[in-house]
This record gives sequence, structure tokens and C-alpha cells, in this order.
Amino acid sequence: MEFIDSLTIALSKGRIFKQALPLLAHAGIEPYGDPEQSRKLILETNQPRVKLVIIRAGDVPTYVQYGAADLGVAGKDVLMEHGGAGLYEPLDLRIARCRLMVAGVPDADPGSDRLRIATKYVASTERHFAAKGQQVEIIKLYGSMELAPLVGLSDLIVDLVESGSTLKANGLVPLEHIANISARLVVNKAAWKMKHASVMALLAILCAAVEQNPTVRG
Repeated sequence: MEFIDSLTIALSKGRIFKQALPLLAHAGIEPYGDPEQSRKLILETNQPRVKLVIIRAGDVPTYVQYGAADLGVAGKDVLMEHGGAGLYEPLDLRIARCRLMVAGVPDADPGSDRLRIATKYVASTERHFAAKGQQVEIIKLYGSMELAPLVGLSDLIVDLVESGSTLKANGLVPLEHIANISARLVVNKAAWKMKHASVMALLAILCAAVEQNPTVRG
């Protein structure tokens, strides 16, 4: 299909980009270039009015919120931290799936008060423990989360878990489930109104692609 409006779609490198490509291809959108092999941050596509911007995963909602991109694909974990201001979230793409979990050593008690929790998901962690009436201290980290309880920095961690193999390799186990995570399509509210026909056309095709793709069902 051809789009009547110009559309800019924000994506992040890695898993989301790779798994979003077949869905975009279903809509007739194919990028010129691979962000893993190129330093370009703006990729033209075979659709003259559609371009992709390649940015850090955590920045996708901000670029869409402020109109630097009309649409984006972001993990639900990122959206939970962002808060969703200025965005519509019309479609679960059912890709990049995992779970946001509380984890620790096997005998750790996630129900205790005054726990120290290491995570980069500060807002989600605060909401989870506040809902249980627990007071916790949150230590913000950006990587190597599994190390924190092993060296005494924290009692528990909150992190994304896919297979659980990294936790197991470091002697940790999942203890509490916070949320199921997958990548979502987000749309700038202004683009939803001003470019409604093109946005809705893309949304309809992506909906059909999600339902037809056996790898993303369920």
C-alpha cells in the first residue's frame, strides 16, 4: 500500500527491530539498510513517505510523545517506566516477549520490609511493592543486575526474565511476577488526529499481521 501522509516510525536496535521487520514488511514497509551494520540513525524505506528512526529503546516513547516520531515500537517495560503521557497504545505486537520479575537467592523473602532492590525499573518496582504495602529501598542500576545480591549490594532484583538461564547461572531464581512484557505500537496523539487515515491503515495491516503470524500468537 501507499501512504497518503508522511510517517516516521521510531524503533530500537536489536531484538525489537528484528522481530518488527516481518510485521512492517506485511504493510509493505522495508528499510534500506540495517542499523546493526550502519551508523545511520534515519533509515529511508521503499515507501517514499515512510522513514524509520533508530534510537535507544528507552527513548522511543519520548520521541513519539513530543512528535519527533509519529509512531514507535516500545517494550511494555519501557512504557511502564515512561508513564504513557501523550501516547496512544493501540496494539500489542506480541513480539519481544518476556516477564518483569522480582528475583533473588532461593531462600530470599520478597515479603519482608526494608528490602533493598536493585533495578533499572524504578517506577514499576515502586508501584509493585507499594501495592503490597511494603517499604523498600531502590538502588538504580543499568546492567549486571544479577551481581547485586551476590555481592551484598541488594537483597533482591527486579529485571526482565526470558528463559531464566541467566538467573540460574548466577544462583538466583524468580520469586514474584510483576508483569508480562511484549512490544507495543505507540502513536503520538497529534499524529492520531492529523494523520488518522494513514495511521489507521497501518494499524489495520499490523493487526492482521499479528493475527496471521504463528510466531506471535497467544
